[in-house]
Amino acid sequence: MIGIDLGGTKIEIIALADDGSILLQRRVPTPQNQYRRTLETIAQLVREAETSLGRAATVGIGLPGSLSPFDGKMRNANSVCLNGQPLREDIESLLDRRVSITNDANCFALSEATDGAATGAGSVFGVIVGAGTGAGLVVESKVLDGCNGVAGEWGHNPLPWPRPDELPGPACWCGQRGRLETWLSGPGLARDHEEQTGAKGLTARAIAEAEARGDPAATETLERYETCLARGLSHIINIFDPEVIVLGGGISNIQRLYIPLAPKNTPFRARRFLSRARRKNAGIVALRQVFTTQLSTKRCVA
Repeated sequence: MIGIDLGGTKIEIIALADDGSILLQRRVPTPQNQYRRTLETIAQLVREAETSLGRAATVGIGLPGSLSPFDGKMRNANSVCLNGQPLREDIESLLDRRVSITNDANCFALSEATDGAATGAGSVFGVIVGAGTGAGLVVESKVLDGCNGVAGEWGHNPLPWPRPDELPGPACWCGQRGRLETWLSGPGLARDHEEQTGAKGLTARAIAEAEARGDPAATETLERYETCLARGLSHIINIFDPEVIVLGGGISNIQRLYIPLAPKNTPFRARRFLSRARRKNAGIVALRQVFTTQLSTKRCVA
């Protein structure tokens, strides 16, 4: 099987053997705001992989957003050139075969629940914080994607309990303001740091590295980030009450997110925990599980 992770900044392809071992792996930049070039890049990666493997393979794609159950078109992708496009139809035409497509955060959550950081947990909330912000829900080893296929699109909820200085909030690509993605994604963290310090051009990674060196401004930025993340996750705990919350994506590599902090607003009794994803490429590896098992979706009737 060939699994493809179509992200906002990179496209990664992995070929898996029947036993799940990795046969081939490659990563290239995602063409920015170019739908047709994105399709062609995926098709070229698949063809090159199959040439290397010496045989054809089934193909699955994990990506932010989802296909509408009503018209089959993409929606809710932070790579906005995908939205409104018949992605499955177009990529199947290019590759001349059936292609499975699902949400990347659902793949990530299922992988971590199956044999990752949340192994053995009955309920898991898997969060991806990187170029965008997404999440997936898993209960008893089954993905819950909802009757409209949008369960877990947590990044487009508003930031809870905004302070006056946080209103109306940063503009989001979806057309709204103050969405969690605008605060918790890598670009959101970098934007907040620039607005508060005037330092331009720093990435989330650079800010985290500065904090590790003792930079007070970077420390304040990450403290604000942690507060926003905690507020966002508090709603999930109230509604879903997961046994485990797992963080993935580039932001999850910031080590201070896993250091226990003194409660600032409410008493805390630890029964669930926040964990970092155990392995890289979890979402791509999980594509095999997603496409060979039945998702728990029941489509709504309009």
